[in-house]
Amino acid sequence: MGSKSFRLAFFSTQKYDISAFECQFPEHISAEYFSQPLNESSVKLAEGFDGICCFVNDVLDETVIKNLSQLGVKLIALRCAGFNNVDLNAAKRHNIKVVRVPAYSPEAVAEHCLALILTLSRKTHKAYNRVKENNFDLNGLLGFNLHNKTVGVIGLGKIGSAFVKILNGFGANVIYFDPFAESELAKPVSLETLYQQSDIIALHCPLTNDTLHIINEEALEQMKPGVMLVNTSRGALIDTKACITALKSRKLGYLALDVYEQESELFFKDMSCEIIDDDVFQRLLTFPNVLITGHQGFFTKEAVSEIVATTLHNVNEFIANSPLTNEVK
Repeated sequence: MGSKSFRLAFFSTQKYDISAFECQFPEHISAEYFSQPLNESSVKLAEGFDGICCFVNDVLDETVIKNLSQLGVKLIALRCAGFNNVDLNAAKRHNIKVVRVPAYSPEAVAEHCLALILTLSRKTHKAYNRVKENNFDLNGLLGFNLHNKTVGVIGLGKIGSAFVKILNGFGANVIYFDPFAESELAKPVSLETLYQQSDIIALHCPLTNDTLHIINEEALEQMKPGVMLVNTSRGALIDTKACITALKSRKLGYLALDVYEQESELFFKDMSCEIIDDDVFQRLLTFPNVLITGHQGFFTKEAVSEIVATTLHNVNEFIANSPLTNEVK
């Protein structure tokens, strides 16, 4: 690229993105930040930029990538691990490189998953509200021990493995299903066995064609009555409507979500003064045994710092025409 500044456009930008990146930018990279998500309507904002930096809910389909290519964009730098929102074949056809952040403090997401479990099991969110109103009644707050419970983990990558290590410290009986990984940290089982034996099921797998709605009506039917389901990975891993039916029948005893299949219309925004049109999401909020956070599992100082460092490392490799360590092909 010579001495010319590499121009990078950020989409779906939050205030914390700007403050985190600005303090680490080298002089040879200039950035412009757009709060708009990347999609067919907003892609024109990428005109004049060498690369773009995107997040989990940005749309990078065939149409958007074709438009990016026509605008001269040569690099898509994902500031996240997942890349299910990118049409990789289209990127290859249009000679646009795609890089990502494959790991950023897996403990951050693993610890958030545990926080959701303990909050639901011990009802600390309800207790907090009661005490604020000087109500110290314990009725309705009965919880259960995590010790000796069977916890099924679907996906044993870096986050799943970090989660298993935490569970082992609690004395839980941990089983896992992952056709692509082996570990001595927990006992491998079939997916059917995991459904049948688990008191708690946690999802830590990527979203692929094979894992789309891996939690569906058939899967829920195989689970124990009163099972707890926790998803901190990708929203489309579960069929939300099937989960609502299972909640109504009491088959599903607890549901904790940090992600939601239609979250792009909701998460990372202040909707407190808006009417939410998503009837499925609104129905979820009516259940006393459902806990939802707005995709904040990654959101720790350590993780954000690592995301910034890796993203800039990826961009610098591209500028230097070096092999791309974290290229997605």
